Amino acid sequence: MKKISLALTAVLMVCGLVTFAQDSKPIPLYPNGVPNSKQAPADYVEPDITKVNMLNKVTVPTLTPFFPEKSKANGTAVIICPGGGYQNLAIKSEGFDVAKEFNKIGVTAFVLKYRLPSDLIMTDKTIGPLQDAQEAIIIVRSHAAEWGINPGKVGIMGFSAGGHLASTAGTHFNKVVVEDKANISVRPDFMILMYPVITFGDLAHKGSKNNLIGKDAPQELVDLYSNEKQVTTNTPITFMVQAADDKTVPVQNSLMMYDALLKANVKAEMHIFPEGGHGFGLNNRKSKAHWFDWCTTWMDTYGLLSSN
Repeated sequence: MKKISLALTAVLMVCGLVTFAQDSKPIPLYPNGVPNSKQAPADYVEPDITKVNMLNKVTVPTLTPFFPEKSKANGTAVIICPGGGYQNLAIKSEGFDVAKEFNKIGVTAFVLKYRLPSDLIMTDKTIGPLQDAQEAIIIVRSHAAEWGINPGKVGIMGFSAGGHLASTAGTHFNKVVVEDKANISVRPDFMILMYPVITFGDLAHKGSKNNLIGKDAPQELVDLYSNEKQVTTNTPITFMVQAADDKTVPVQNSLMMYDALLKANVKAEMHIFPEGGHGFGLNNRKSKAHWFDWCTTWMDTYGLLSSN
């Protein structure tokens, strides 16, 4: 009996590993060819994701799913956009680690490995990341029934430059920049913005701005991607977190976005840590408070953690 028990345990462990591997297997966004792309140079090669915490040189964008236990699943989904100045992706600390936390509260999470804007691999680099975010939303909604997701509870989250991408998805949804034959909405139902790049004006994170639209971008393009200027009454409800002493992305980015949301009568919640700097991920070591707890309460308040 002991041998049988050990064998059964081993089988269950293997099955558990297989299930995890299936859940976390990256889904290519464009199995039939990446739009708005050029042939990448020979030295434009993405590093091995198992050996690094930061990715760059992405040519094949993917969506990695993290499914909660079925007994916990509530039908809400969130697409997570890691940050990195539109030059890198902090795929682990601002992606996979966060996805696992969402699973604990019953939310299905998808980590978006999006293309980083580059004239080397894109015809128009200004729309490349947004294409990937919109395609991710389409994929999640089109598989909603299969994955146990409520298509009316699909949100987007972003950190730093990923926050700019998330806020772009949440304010530019009237212009679809990918093929959408089924006419699936690309509007996220909620936004979670973590120390986000919002403006491309005087208080912009210069690296993010220059990487996406170029150093000498016309004012029209600067305004277009200054997302505090793109908020309307149809902008999704929003949760924001930043530290006041952020030296990389000025805290005014969050303040301007919050002000724009208020003026548009969009329900928004903002938390400003007095200290914490930039890029703290899940845990701000300068505070005993945990922003994910606040986020959980916010989601629960708006019915995002209930199964109906």
